[in-house]
Amino acid sequence: MVMLTEFRTEELPVVERFGSWHDMTASALIPSMIRSDHEANFRASMRRLDLGSVVVSALGYPSLETRRTTKMIRRSDPESYQLMLNLHGSHRILQNRQDTTSGPGEVMLYDTSRPWHGWASADQDTAGTVRGVMVQFPRALLPLPATRVDQLTAVRLPGREGIGALLSGYLTQLVANAATYAAADGSRLAICTLDLLTAFLAHHLDASASLPSQAHQRALLREIHAFIQQHLSDPDLSPGAVAAAHHISLRTLHRLFQDQDTTVAGWIRARRLERCRRDLTDPLLSSQPIHALAARWGFADPAHFSRAFRAVYGLGPQDYRRQHQADWVPRGTHRQAPGTPHQ
Repeated sequence: MVMLTEFRTEELPVVERFGSWHDMTASALIPSMIRSDHEANFRASMRRLDLGSVVVSALGYPSLETRRTTKMIRRSDPESYQLMLNLHGSHRILQNRQDTTSGPGEVMLYDTSRPWHGWASADQDTAGTVRGVMVQFPRALLPLPATRVDQLTAVRLPGREGIGALLSGYLTQLVANAATYAAADGSRLAICTLDLLTAFLAHHLDASASLPSQAHQRALLREIHAFIQQHLSDPDLSPGAVAAAHHISLRTLHRLFQDQDTTVAGWIRARRLERCRRDLTDPLLSSQPIHALAARWGFADPAHFSRAFRAVYGLGPQDYRRQHQADWVPRGTHRQAPGTPHQ
């Protein structure tokens, strides 16, 4: 589903503005301590687009200081990443033994499971307002090794050239057009956003790789992932077929997947099941028989598909579709009243 929430402190009494912003961001984004020299009349705004697994927020606020402590992490840790596209002003963050400041057009990645100390500073030519677009998403959904992604946390990344410009343009347009999306667009937009984030981060991981052989293995694995995604509908897709298509031995292919905590066949099956799950929740496909949806993604045996689906999602495909029919609503977005944070 898609849920759009708009929040502006200027719609509140002056004495309530800073406290309301503090409470709203703790609920809608991540709990942290905030301090600002502008607390007496705190003018800030947020446009929050909830896509289910991914949340994209356009933010505007005066200069402030924020801190997320170890104690706060123990109390509430969603195990997520936050990626901030800086549009106006600057953001400085201390995390993961890095002290980095990003300016307009630059991107930084934060880890919500690690303490941070940050500052946002407004430029004089932006009416005293820092502006940016933040994406928050679970670490588990990023198909990149966590140990490698750690190398990019609190690192200044370019957002005005190459794939960075593609990501920046997509995110700004995503939130600008938020009111036009249908409820069923949520899962599709979440997938698009995660795919682009993955491509952006993977590009910079390649650029920072110190060992050519390791970079080659990572590039090959991403190429294999893409090949599998493109051929999920082929019922003959198998580890042997994947190895042959990339001119490598089956043993080499299995070795590449050792760090993925799954087998090649398991990865294929998981991607197919996820595509089927997405189709079962799509109102545009509600008239399609379940066996047809399963066959579309390479499951030739309906009974086998039903058992595999139930093992992963806890329900059979028919029950899963029925349970999610309540979420199929007419075209439009759900809006919450201004000043009411999303729970």
